[in-house]
Amino acid sequence: MTEKTDQLRRIGLLGASWGIAGVSLLIGSAAVRISEVAIEAFSYPFRWFHWAFLVVFFVFMLFSEGYRGFQLGFSPRAAVRARYLSRNPRPLHILFAPLFCMGFIHATNRRRRSVIILTSAIVVFVLLMRLLSQPWRGIVDLGVVAGLAWGLVALWVFTYVAFARDTFDFPPDLPQ
Repeated sequence: MTEKTDQLRRIGLLGASWGIAGVSLLIGSAAVRISEVAIEAFSYPFRWFHWAFLVVFFVFMLFSEGYRGFQLGFSPRAAVRARYLSRNPRPLHILFAPLFCMGFIHATNRRRRSVIILTSAIVVFVLLMRLLSQPWRGIVDLGVVAGLAWGLVALWVFTYVAFARDTFDFPPDLPQ
């Protein structure tokens, strides 16, 4: 391996690491902030319907956000995009590696549109949830934290798999 190739490889790995770390910090910080409100909910008296909603919504969020959203979509795509970045480093992609891994930049038009629509929907959802009173807001936030935690673990597992294997068959949704 030549010195220049070795240097490009290190820069690519640095960019990929920054991408996954940035995405992890984004997800993790959201989970930590939201968990404070979720824990606060338990200082309120729960009736049977609060507990029933908590269980149903918790399971729903694990399945829809954690499994379907993160494990089947976002996490493997972010991992494969980090793998691509490690092998094809470009200065702007490395600088904005978390945005690259999430699909905001250097992605197909469809992927970029999907990411922007999903991000906008999440922002609207967060703003609407702030209108809920406790313990309802905390119950909802507990489900969201569970989904985010699942997503964070899935991101790390898929990142490991993407870099540990010779092939990682998941579409990175890169432009032609």
